Amino acid sequence: MNLSNLKPAEGSIKNRKRIGRGTGSGRGGTSTRGHKGAKSRSGYSSKAGFEGGQMPLVRRVPKFGFKNINRVEFTAVNLDVLQNLASKSGLTVIDFAVLRENGLASKNDNIKILGRGEVSAAIEVHAHAFSQTAVEAIEKAGGKVVTL
Repeated sequence: MNLSNLKPAEGSIKNRKRIGRGTGSGRGGTSTRGHKGAKSRSGYSSKAGFEGGQMPLVRRVPKFGFKNINRVEFTAVNLDVLQNLASKSGLTVIDFAVLRENGLASKNDNIKILGRGEVSAAIEVHAHAFSQTAVEAIEKAGGKVVTL
């Protein structure tokens, strides 16, 4: 066997439908486009969501709510996660670089420390924001909070 005698599997290759090649082809005449109407014309293209003049779904469905374009989104990290990290790695300072190394944050994330769990080690935590319960728990354990 070599490259000169390779063939595709039997039945895997089919000729494409050739439309508009005379009445004898079975696909002549209107060339599978039907009679009249916009879709039968050359140059036709429909807008996304167009429903043939019927009121489109996007306009029928009621709209509500508000999304503030100036919002600041945070990636949440809880105290129990910090405690596991500190005890596993023997860290006293947990900053953004440490969180990135351990897969808890991405490059452009803002980090917020939340208060779920307990902290027993005295750790210094650097983050963009802290919940009040998290600050209390970290300082109660003898740690320090640094806002970036």
